[in-house]
Amino acid sequence: MKFVSWNVNGLRAIVNKNFADIFADFDADFFCLQETKLQEGQIELAFPGYESYWNYAERKGYSGTAIFTKHTPLSVRLDIGAAEHDLEGRVITLEYAEFFLVNVYTPNSQEQLKRLDYRMDWETDFLAYLKALESEKPVVVCGDLNVAHENIDLKNWKTNRKNAGFSDEERAKFSEVVANGFIDTFRYFHPDAEGRYSWWSYRFNARKNNAGWRIDYFLVSDALKDSLVDADIHENIFGSDHCPVSLKLSLQNAG
Repeated sequence: MKFVSWNVNGLRAIVNKNFADIFADFDADFFCLQETKLQEGQIELAFPGYESYWNYAERKGYSGTAIFTKHTPLSVRLDIGAAEHDLEGRVITLEYAEFFLVNVYTPNSQEQLKRLDYRMDWETDFLAYLKALESEKPVVVCGDLNVAHENIDLKNWKTNRKNAGFSDEERAKFSEVVANGFIDTFRYFHPDAEGRYSWWSYRFNARKNNAGWRIDYFLVSDALKDSLVDADIHENIFGSDHCPVSLKLSLQNAG
């Protein structure tokens, strides 16, 4: 089974580029989007053979997630059941016989870490949500997690130590997720790969110079370790300031 995740940084804009061709070329079982930046009814987007599920932020033009899937889920959950976190359309969970699929757009800590305290609360509550799901069956987590975990995960790590996405606090929270039994699938297959990034600033010719960050992930419960086939980053695909990331699992079926 093939999973794809992409922060599109505005779905309406990318649809006017080559999104349909990219979508078709992947031919994924699950195609997860973050930062759709739209409200219900603002776009008509459907693909033959796929169902779609959407979570919209209350604030217009902000955040938002979506999943296109070839497989009808057993259940669909929006958000994580915490009032302080459930206004921004950040999480969709699809349940299948063998696993839960969680698509997430993690809050950014913002300049000068002004939202770091909220981010820490989010991280604690989101991990608790994942562990509650995992008590039922294994979990696949994907999305823009807004953190580069190790020095190898961004180009200019020395100058970003206290910046959003590479603060000690955020990195420690990611380490806590890993310590709780979730595998960073890209690092599982590419433990020492350098210069592999999924996000580049629009400033300073960052993408041209590959001055990027790896902040988009697929994580899986340790119970799925033997099902891992491949994980990759698709830096050659443009249209957003992020590029897609992918995962392949040897699960027989989703339903």
